[in-house]
Amino acid sequence: MASPLQRRFLSAAALTAAGALLISGCAQSQRSDTGADSSAAGSDAQQVDGSFIFAASSDPKTLDPAFASDGESFRVSRQIFEGLVGTKPGTADPAPLLAESWESSEDGLTHTFQLKDGVKFHDGTEFNAEAVCANFDRWYNFEGIQQAETVSYYYGKLFRGFADSPEKAVYKSCDATEDLKATVTLAQPFAGFIPSLSLPAFGMQSPTAMEEYKADEIGGTAESPEMSEYAREHPTGTGPYKFDSWSVGSDIKLSAFEDYWGDKGEVTDVTFRVIDDPVARRQALEAGDVDGYDLVAPADTKALADAGFNVIQRDPFTILYLGMNQEQEELKDVKVRQAIAHAIDKDALIQQTLPEGTKAATQFIPDSVNGYSDDVTTYDYDPEKAKQLLTEAGYPDGFTIDFNYPTGVSRPYMPTPEQAFSNISNQLAEVGIKVNAKPAKWSPDYLNQVQGTADHGIHLLGWTGDYNDTDNFVGVFFGQEKPEFGFENEELFTALEKARQIPTIEEQTPEYEAINQQISEFVPAVPLAHPAPSLAFDKRVASYPASPVNDEVFNQVDLTE
Repeated sequence: MASPLQRRFLSAAALTAAGALLISGCAQSQRSDTGADSSAAGSDAQQVDGSFIFAASSDPKTLDPAFASDGESFRVSRQIFEGLVGTKPGTADPAPLLAESWESSEDGLTHTFQLKDGVKFHDGTEFNAEAVCANFDRWYNFEGIQQAETVSYYYGKLFRGFADSPEKAVYKSCDATEDLKATVTLAQPFAGFIPSLSLPAFGMQSPTAMEEYKADEIGGTAESPEMSEYAREHPTGTGPYKFDSWSVGSDIKLSAFEDYWGDKGEVTDVTFRVIDDPVARRQALEAGDVDGYDLVAPADTKALADAGFNVIQRDPFTILYLGMNQEQEELKDVKVRQAIAHAIDKDALIQQTLPEGTKAATQFIPDSVNGYSDDVTTYDYDPEKAKQLLTEAGYPDGFTIDFNYPTGVSRPYMPTPEQAFSNISNQLAEVGIKVNAKPAKWSPDYLNQVQGTADHGIHLLGWTGDYNDTDNFVGVFFGQEKPEFGFENEELFTALEKARQIPTIEEQTPEYEAINQQISEFVPAVPLAHPAPSLAFDKRVASYPASPVNDEVFNQVDLTE
């Protein structure tokens, strides 16, 4: 696809031919509390039960996507809300959604969106250019607690500043130049602007509902914000499903929006059932109580497939890495960091601890992202080379270091962190590096310690890409000084800031290739793998629109029973 910031027009029709991933099966679900049977939309050949129950690992943080950053919130949001930009099916690439096309200026500062006609919000409000500008201006005018990283995480990270700090802000203004044409002007180029709009955080919300139900009246503190009435009971978008109810700790219920502009699909009502234990999620699927769930444990995928369940994998758009905190004396020496890289057998790690389909990583972006290069410096598994480098660094007998890892969590890039810790620890011991095990509960203990303090050594962490843009990976990791890695590298920081503002992909590509080489030589962390997360479904689910960035809307699910 052409660069998101090149001048171009995109047609939605050209992208609808890419279908959902097909998976087999035709047995009846044994669910006990679904709704009544309903006719499959657009099909006269058969009747299907249009109720679809998905096992969620937790409640969403909020139903207002502008104040969300977690996967469970976004999974629900994608059913209710739509953005100007979506993703091409099965990829992380931007595609038209509520904007039928867009044109971007050569300097990357002006973006004009031609909007889809005949779209309504769930409350009957017309979707038009004024509604688009109301949403952009809302984000820009967040104030107080609304600006906290725990609240408007994505707007703050990507757009850098708000109305009270215009000198930092990427956004400048939005003009409704015609009823169905909105022009967004940026104060500075942001190469990832168009693909970033595919994030649920930037979904279009009804200005009428947000005002009526006081969407911006959130309470509490930055550490523990309290949701507004709108975010608890009245989320209002343009998506194929409208909100019905939320029973915290139990379930969220949605139903089909009768006036939806697009394909209504076969799923007529959706239930997100909260099941926080991964074993219990598997058991619920096996019992026929749910239609599917995400983040299947690697050890479960074969057993479920052998039992006739439909197990599918997303294409890898993740990175698992071994971070190294250069505040630790030994890790300040690049030869030590190179030795650690050479000591790890990534193929063995993948085979023993990660899902089928996982790819070994040579750099911090998947090969589908701009700037990926086959020519970066790599560190193949070579224990003898690792020992040689340790000797050259002054550690002929090795050394001992803290190894921090999380417990009680399964992430798309790290389904079994305890196993990964054990595997890597054993490999490091073979070259003389002993570790002090430092396990900690994922949230908030582990994340707070690793990301917010210097009190850690080597550590396991990763990332699932939000959209197809290089800055969303390497910029997030290495774009500024962070306690996680404990280094200052102004040359790298400056290069990443410069690349972020280059308006065309042709100019960006060599810059990011050079940056990836620079990162490879500097070795701030060891890229380990690009894991492929798995989902599992009841036999009646004939197809599911698996997406590398989780952009999965249930009106695209096909059912057989």
